[in-house]
Amino acid sequence: MRECADRWSLTVGEPFAYAFASLAMPVTRRDGSAAVLKIQLPDREGEHEADALARWAGDGAVLLFDHDPERRALLIERCVPGTSLAALKRDAALEVAIGLLPRLWVPAGPPFRPLAVEAAEWAGGLPGAWERFGRPFERRLLDAALEALEELPRTQGPQVLLHQDLHADNVLAAGREPWLVIDPKPLAGEREFGITALVRGDELGRGPAHVRHRLDRLSGELGLDRDRVRGWTVGQTLAWSHDEEGFDPAQVEQARWALDA
Repeated sequence: MRECADRWSLTVGEPFAYAFASLAMPVTRRDGSAAVLKIQLPDREGEHEADALARWAGDGAVLLFDHDPERRALLIERCVPGTSLAALKRDAALEVAIGLLPRLWVPAGPPFRPLAVEAAEWAGGLPGAWERFGRPFERRLLDAALEALEELPRTQGPQVLLHQDLHADNVLAAGREPWLVIDPKPLAGEREFGITALVRGDELGRGPAHVRHRLDRLSGELGLDRDRVRGWTVGQTLAWSHDEEGFDPAQVEQARWALDA
């Protein structure tokens, strides 16, 4: 951190409490402008975050001011006031997302990891985890996730740049634009995958009716195939619901709600 502060002439504040996969701190640049210094932890999902921000070039997402690959450090635009999209009423928040997402879906290929490769890894790990942790949920849910992760990658539409963790808390109120996207975990894949985090996330309301409402509205107004969105949501949600300690019952429940939506 000290090397980055010296390199970019930064005055560093206290780290943000909500950063989980990185160390993120508010900083002031030499010219007095506000920014964020982000030091990434080794993490496959965020590997090409700087490339994604550079590709978007501030169009709907925070600007990348500079990048130090050796130190996994990014100097990026700070969103002020930084209020989460989750602070809005649910339909107002969805309206914002519907306006932002098409701007982010620019054509993409290398260096971004293909969604098909990621889906194959998720599918490969799910059955073993399900057995290892004592079959903690019904077989039909596991089978639906595996079917989606095996079948959907073969029939994708055009490949665009995706933010695979674009839930409401990763969209913040800003000054340069009313709302800006942060913290990309980029993939290259079809648009239908791009709304899964919003569909399953509970920031805009938890429960089956909320999941169904987000699925219907986002897929309908963005012109997406609802069944494909639902399949991707089930597959990714279940794949992300386990770690070395077991499955998260709340996320499993979200996958179930998506399956039944």
